[in-house]
Amino acid sequence: MLAQTFLIVAPVFLLIGIGYCLARFGVLNQSIGEALGDFVFIVAVPVLIFRSLINADLSGGFPPTLWGSYFMGVAVAWMLGTLVIRKVFRREARAGAIGAISASYSNLVLVGMPLVAAVYGNDGLVPLLLIISVHLATMTVLTAIAMERTAAIDSGIEMPPVGKLALKAGRKVCTNPLIITVIFALIWRQTGLEIPDIGDDVLRRVAATALPLALLSLGMSLVHYGLRGNILPGFLLGAIKIFIMPAVVFLAAAFLFQLPPLWTAAATLAAGCPTGVNAYIFANRYGTGHAMSANAITLTTLAAIGTMSLWTSFLAYWFDGAF
Repeated sequence: MLAQTFLIVAPVFLLIGIGYCLARFGVLNQSIGEALGDFVFIVAVPVLIFRSLINADLSGGFPPTLWGSYFMGVAVAWMLGTLVIRKVFRREARAGAIGAISASYSNLVLVGMPLVAAVYGNDGLVPLLLIISVHLATMTVLTAIAMERTAAIDSGIEMPPVGKLALKAGRKVCTNPLIITVIFALIWRQTGLEIPDIGDDVLRRVAATALPLALLSLGMSLVHYGLRGNILPGFLLGAIKIFIMPAVVFLAAAFLFQLPPLWTAAATLAAGCPTGVNAYIFANRYGTGHAMSANAITLTTLAAIGTMSLWTSFLAYWFDGAF
């Protein structure tokens, strides 16, 4: 079972490896990887999300139980990440927030979508897209609030109001291409309009580039992150991210909320994805935690071919061919 699962998962991570080699050995300039990343986030993935959502069976609505299962995992990983950095390594509050983000922010777009599509097909993308539809906005707002308030703690100044911070972060979220796409897709569904065949064919061709280019661009970006300085904090944060967080999501989805097997599996794999690059972006913006976030991103991505194979095998064994 594990070997069979590995063969399904391996091509996803081989593409990441190819992207890394292209940048590492100078076959392609790293600026090309950045351009590919922009194309993926601004054009290809929004088109893929749009086509998937307008054609998906959403008769069950947008179940709060799916979101509840996933964000229970986020909450546990967030708290453990904070505790590890603050109590074990005795770092400042801002570093604790970076630890929380590194332990709980999944790379759902660049890794989650290709992986779930490879393992569960288009049906598996439906619950994943439902998670993505709220994940970015929720995590962006939470992260902005946490970073601003911990910065105030470290500086010894009065903490800004949560409402004001949430409003400021929410405005930025509203301009994100993924959020705009989700809203537009839901509006389109309500119109009942059909996309002309020629238009759908163009969208299909653009959407087909999203997943392989996402993996290649991620691989090229790993040259930039690499491993830096003290490995242990990043290692512990990575362990929380790819082992504890998906375990919590699985338990919540399967036993607490009793979600359908496919939705439970997709949510668990989403939680088990490597740490998203947003962790490093925030570390860079607030001038702390660069090494721990970069190490968490690199280590979880390198380990993912093994850990995601294990999670996929476990889910297949647990649900015994239910999907």
